[in-house]
Amino acid sequence: MRVKLAALRKDMGLSQEMAAEKIHISRSHYSQIESGDKTPSLDIALRIKQVFDYSDDDIFLNLNAPKKGKY
Repeated sequence: MRVKLAALRKDMGLSQEMAAEKIHISRSHYSQIESGDKTPSLDIALRIKQVFDYSDDDIFLNLNAPKKGKY
């Protein structure tokens, strides 16, 4: 899950539907991006960052992604 993305959305008082409308994508697509199931295209990523007025890239850090390397 992209925790930072969800937190920014909630801090702005937006539902996933409202955020998706501002970004000009469907709610289901936004939900899949926020849950980490989909990676946004560059265009959509830039729109998301603009809507949330966020400049760092950690907004798309997916905490569900499997770690690489040996354990």
